[in-house]
Amino acid sequence: MEDSIREEHFNMMTRTPVRRLVIKLAIPTIISMLVSSIYNMADTFFVSQIGTSAAGAVGIVFSIMAVIQAIGFTIGMGAGNVASRRLGAKEDEEASRYASTGFFLGLVLSLLLAVFGTIFLDDFMRLLGATETILPYARDYAAYILLASPVMCLSFIMNNYFRAEGKAFFGMIGITIGGVLNIILDPIFIFVFGLGTAGAAIATALSQFISFLILLAFFLSGKSNLKLSIKYISFKPVYYRNIIVTGLPTLMRQGLASLSSIALNVMASGYGDAAIAAMSIANRITFFLFSIMLGLGQGFQPVASFNYGAKRYDRVREATKFTSSISTLLMIIVAAICFVFARPLIMVFRKDDLDVINIGILTLRAQCIALTLTGITTVTNMALQSTGQAGRATLLAMCRQGFFFIPIVLILPNFIGLLGVQIAQSLADVLTFAVSLYFFITYLRELKGKMNAQVAEDLSQSVNKILK
Repeated sequence: MEDSIREEHFNMMTRTPVRRLVIKLAIPTIISMLVSSIYNMADTFFVSQIGTSAAGAVGIVFSIMAVIQAIGFTIGMGAGNVASRRLGAKEDEEASRYASTGFFLGLVLSLLLAVFGTIFLDDFMRLLGATETILPYARDYAAYILLASPVMCLSFIMNNYFRAEGKAFFGMIGITIGGVLNIILDPIFIFVFGLGTAGAAIATALSQFISFLILLAFFLSGKSNLKLSIKYISFKPVYYRNIIVTGLPTLMRQGLASLSSIALNVMASGYGDAAIAAMSIANRITFFLFSIMLGLGQGFQPVASFNYGAKRYDRVREATKFTSSISTLLMIIVAAICFVFARPLIMVFRKDDLDVINIGILTLRAQCIALTLTGITTVTNMALQSTGQAGRATLLAMCRQGFFFIPIVLILPNFIGLLGVQIAQSLADVLTFAVSLYFFITYLRELKGKMNAQVAEDLSQSVNKILK
């Protein structure tokens, strides 16, 4: 029975028309990303009602959440992509070994973050760019986020496992229930119980714990082809090496995102709490839009990795071209809408602070312009990572945050002031697009070559069978 289910899943991943398969797998991942983005915005909205300094604290603590995401996504995508290719090659036990080993690694790393982050909490907040007026709010918020970091990290890992094997629906259920619960609990803990920013963090922690339990229950009940078990955990270095190397592009992308968030907060802090708050609000809105692109890309990834493992290079190529095209079109549409309505969107969060509104409008509009270029950038990076080309994927992942954004945000404000902080992310996106376009064209050519080589190999095998 179990073998027939796996064979059915294999046929679905390798025979369903590519466009239909990408959309089918993308719908639950887009919903998951939108829900995650919505409850992040809900935190920002409710905390912003407390005051400008409290709103700034959300931006500071976002850097910690970026670190947690970096750990979870690096391991989840690293182990998940390797496991997906193993499933595509019908090596199911080896796939489960990677999944279980990655789960164990994520638990250890997130526990270390929780312990050391709590011990050095105030120093940590200042390092992330907290001013003395923001520090009390950031401290209250961060304490509970760090406490919940192990369950948050493991939820990210399990969610990525479901996506990697083409079963994102189960991940969507866990994330969505947790997200809706977070939105409900936020005003209760913040205003009814009078807990302020700590209340927002407690609501997030409880919601993430519920998501964790739901996702774990799905795995333990056999909803996944991947098994999470102590008996599958390996201590051989090769497993950890393959997980980290495959997940390295994500580590660079997420880790550098955390560093760039710190750099952004530090540079914005020179222009007051209003600048930090405006950057936090604009980034939350932009990420909500980008989450559509990200969800579509995460629906594309299992199609790419599974079919690459099955040597169906024609399907990988078709999926890459389709996903990059549809994602670019979507980003143009949503970015145009957001550009036009930038003022009312910013005012939803802080309608009484003119400094926050004016800084946020320009920042948001600049990001909307650059958002139209992220389709090819994101799909190219995910395609390279999904098919095991970690070197180029890592290099591309480092471009936006590392090679371009951090130097720009540290240097440009010295010449044009606050404007340099506001447009730094957009300039980095434009430069990253130029690099991505080269990788994108090269990758499609290489897949074409593999397709031709596979056709020649199949023909040779057919001739040999006839001759025998």
